[in-house]
Amino acid sequence: MQIELNGKPHTLPDGADLVQLIAALELTGKAVAVAVNRQVVPAQSWAAHVLVEADRVDVVRAIGGG
Repeated sequence: MQIELNGKPHTLPDGADLVQLIAALELTGKAVAVAVNRQVVPAQSWAAHVLVEADRVDVVRAIGGG
């Protein structure tokens, strides 16, 4: 299926959830925030949030600095 990831086309297997997306992006265990169709999805809900064709997903990684 095709989704929009951070404004760019991205292909995922049908039925993929947010945990699978984060793993595919090699961000598992990293400090990230995810929004689907402009709605923030809490990390504890990622496994239950199955993506569908044309979802708009934004993944933001927290970067510390000073």
